[in-house]
Amino acid sequence: MKRFSAQYIITNSGTPLKRAIITTTEDGTIVGIEDTQGSLYEEHSVEFYNGIIIPGFVNCHCHLELSHMKEAISCGTGLTGFIDQVRNTRVTDNESIIRAAKAADKDMYAAGVNLCADICNTSLTFEIKKESEITYHNFLEVFGIDPAKADRRMAEIIKIAEIADEMNLAYSIVPHSVYSLSLTLFRLLREASSENRITSIHFMETPGEAELVENHSGPLMSSYLKSGLITSGIEAVKSHSDAILNEITRKGNLILVHNTFANQVTIREIGKRKNLYWCLCPNSNRYIENMIPPADLLIDEECIIVAGTDSLASNDKLDMLEELKTLQHHFPSLTIETLVTWATLNGAKALGEEDRFGVIGPGKRPGLLLLQDVDLQNMRLLPGSSVKRLV
Repeated sequence: MKRFSAQYIITNSGTPLKRAIITTTEDGTIVGIEDTQGSLYEEHSVEFYNGIIIPGFVNCHCHLELSHMKEAISCGTGLTGFIDQVRNTRVTDNESIIRAAKAADKDMYAAGVNLCADICNTSLTFEIKKESEITYHNFLEVFGIDPAKADRRMAEIIKIAEIADEMNLAYSIVPHSVYSLSLTLFRLLREASSENRITSIHFMETPGEAELVENHSGPLMSSYLKSGLITSGIEAVKSHSDAILNEITRKGNLILVHNTFANQVTIREIGKRKNLYWCLCPNSNRYIENMIPPADLLIDEECIIVAGTDSLASNDKLDMLEELKTLQHHFPSLTIETLVTWATLNGAKALGEEDRFGVIGPGKRPGLLLLQDVDLQNMRLLPGSSVKRLV
């Protein structure tokens, strides 16, 4: 058995406990929590830390496959420029992709992630995930704006799903984004994913999305024409709200990723869909669009917020704490407790894994992290705050 204590424990099962004692088995399963009411006397074998113990992080959006593109993409080019760079820069050397993904997986675990939702366009990272300390849910991503290629796109992703099945990996087949699927492909996917336990989609990441979908114009349309992905007209959903309410399965949880340009009208329209989670990846949004998602608006609209890192193509590191620091910097009223809830419990609920992750409680195995160098008096992160993995 191991025993841990700190100035505060955020269990996600009530208010933070002061100097409580957490007992775990050797494999990290929580045996019990002793509420000392803040009166911790020196006890044998209790490791005491000057900080806050929290559950392991849940990264609700990552692209491990793009780890080899670190520092290869210029920042501040907007989503269209980013997509063009990825299209022109992405390598086909599998060894390089696997080597970079393996290193990123280890770094992410060291930075506190215990559960991760990862976007997959191939099966290249599957072996890494079988051996990883992190538990992964794989979102097998479909995209294709040309309706004539819709059947082929579905056949390709189904082959990847068969590999995931053979390897006993958790997965869902999901759309990439509202702007990157033809209506034909959306409907093929809706049928194939009708029983999804979890679905994810990149959502309202740039103003150009609405221009493309609603008016068939704008920078994304120009990019498609220039690249030859479409030659004239475009077959698309009516709007972002139409895609969410009518073209994606209503079963299970739905994670909307980025939401950088989400507005009140759309938020309220799609709020009719149950089990909706809003994933914020602020450092990626800064990297690509030099914008921050409207966390205050999402809070006002009582949205359930989760957090992610996105990829090393659009971020300096896969570090959840850095995402939380950025959110607190731009929204100073956010407390550590709120941010930790987004990055742990809410993420675990979004991925349907709250029985194991996101909560420090008996029988659970969420991982234990120590938040160090924080403002304990005001319960705020500081620029120098860091994470140490305890379990």
